[in-house]
Amino acid sequence: MSDENSPICSAKGCRAAAVWVLAWNNPKIHTPERRKTWLACEEHREHLSQFLGVRGFLKDVVPLAEWEQQQPS
Repeated sequence: MSDENSPICSAKGCRAAAVWVLAWNNPKIHTPERRKTWLACEEHREHLSQFLGVRGFLKDVVPLAEWEQQQPS
């Protein structure tokens, strides 16, 4: 379970702390460099990755801490 200030998993109904960032892009509506993100807990990482992967949307899966370090302040 996560506290109210920490990022939570994007899976429907899940309130667990997010530990992964799934970066994705829908090529029909987004420019190639655009990255949308879903957050995932350990339990839902594979499910959410497969959902995006089957559609050809998944671009990268990165630990949340690493993603936060890469983002400009």
